[in-house]
Amino acid sequence: MEAFDTYQTPLSSRYASKEMAHLFSPANRFHTWRKLWLNLAIAEQELGLTQITDEAIAQMKDNLDLDPDQFAVAAEEEKKRRHDVMAHVHTFGKAAPAAAGIIHLGATSCYVTDNADLIFLRTALSLLLSKLAVVISRFANFAKQYRDLPTLGFTHFQPAQLTTVGKRCTLWLQELLWDLRNIKRARDDIGFRGVKGTTGTQASFLTLFDGDHDKVEALDKRVTELMGFSYAYPVTSQTYSRKIDIDVLAPLASFGATAHKIATDLRLLANLKEVEEPFESTQIGSSAMAYKRNPMRSERICSLARHLMVLHQNALMTSSVQWFERTLDDSANRRITLPEAFLTADIVLTTLQNVSEGLVVYPMVIARRIAQELPFMATENIIMAVVKAGGDRQEAHEKIRVLSHEAAHQVKHLGLENDLIERVRKDPYFDPIKGQLKDLLTPQSFVGRAPEQVNKFLKEWVEPALQDAEFASALQRGSKAELNV
Repeated sequence: MEAFDTYQTPLSSRYASKEMAHLFSPANRFHTWRKLWLNLAIAEQELGLTQITDEAIAQMKDNLDLDPDQFAVAAEEEKKRRHDVMAHVHTFGKAAPAAAGIIHLGATSCYVTDNADLIFLRTALSLLLSKLAVVISRFANFAKQYRDLPTLGFTHFQPAQLTTVGKRCTLWLQELLWDLRNIKRARDDIGFRGVKGTTGTQASFLTLFDGDHDKVEALDKRVTELMGFSYAYPVTSQTYSRKIDIDVLAPLASFGATAHKIATDLRLLANLKEVEEPFESTQIGSSAMAYKRNPMRSERICSLARHLMVLHQNALMTSSVQWFERTLDDSANRRITLPEAFLTADIVLTTLQNVSEGLVVYPMVIARRIAQELPFMATENIIMAVVKAGGDRQEAHEKIRVLSHEAAHQVKHLGLENDLIERVRKDPYFDPIKGQLKDLLTPQSFVGRAPEQVNKFLKEWVEPALQDAEFASALQRGSKAELNV
């Protein structure tokens, strides 16, 4: 397989952000390998290896990026050597001839492949965090706008007590905040493999430095610092533990579950015609049914989120079968799984942002559905009002029970509107409280503390999370998410 193709990014990179697609591109991967080789040489020279010259380091610095000709050379070399790292050692040596003899000195292939992967994982998580912060801010705006709008709640997808459109959104937001926390934890916990040698014993470097253990430790620490990491894993095998991949993909899979839940709720709301995702004026919902407004974006989120969730299982399986100091059955798998997970998460976030920025709410439809169900929910309030007016609780309950069943028959068997309140108004038994019926049926009186909960949640949880300086630039840009397809 040619060197360029060995790390070809998945098809989904076409639809990911430019930053994420570039991060996992062959060009960036091999640039990172060269930077790792450069910093290894710098540290080795600093610690006294005289065979590493200033000229060698200068030439390496001047050739960190590959041009098309170098990609061609690397491809040809890999055909011959059947080893991607050695093909690129040879290619880098041709570009920096003064360094040809010292590139990769003392290192194993995993020095570049694994350390590069850790760099990519950490950077990719940072990219996702910024995008997730923007999505949270968009849904926060939506929750604030509709914090007071009553809507029918559902349990078991059956009518339940009222909530508000904004309060329902806070349920989505809370899970997104947990995802923000989990992804940040995973990002901040990533260390560097460092300079550990072929089985993690640093034997080759101990030989290079004539048995000086302090210099070997100093080399590990210095390269770690040069690559921008605060620490290296204290022990490794030939690779960093594949358990790290589990820890990194777990919060992505968890975010996938959050995104799927949000998009599913929106798909159900679209069916109810209460809330819809953005729908372009020229968009076609169906090739046959011209009237349709399919929730295509939310369906795409669900589709990709399922893929994101199952990738975590792949990491678990790979980690569990790494024999002793390593096997190679992880390599091809990880070259697909790790980029795919981040590219997928990136696309899901972009689509979720696009949806959150264009949600359409239909208050009249919501009010109509409330009107169909609220009379049944108001029966307890009516009974209490009768009792307060001097009536008998059991007698009032029986009156309401009979009228409720009659109204339910109208709705379920005849397809008519819920006329329970009209039946109450016509029944002389309820004369003492008929003047209160309007107040007893005000939807706002059935939402409890939903608006106050929205205010408190946004102020005490969402706003502090978004005040993190890391997200300032992304939030200030304020640009809307555009979908490529």
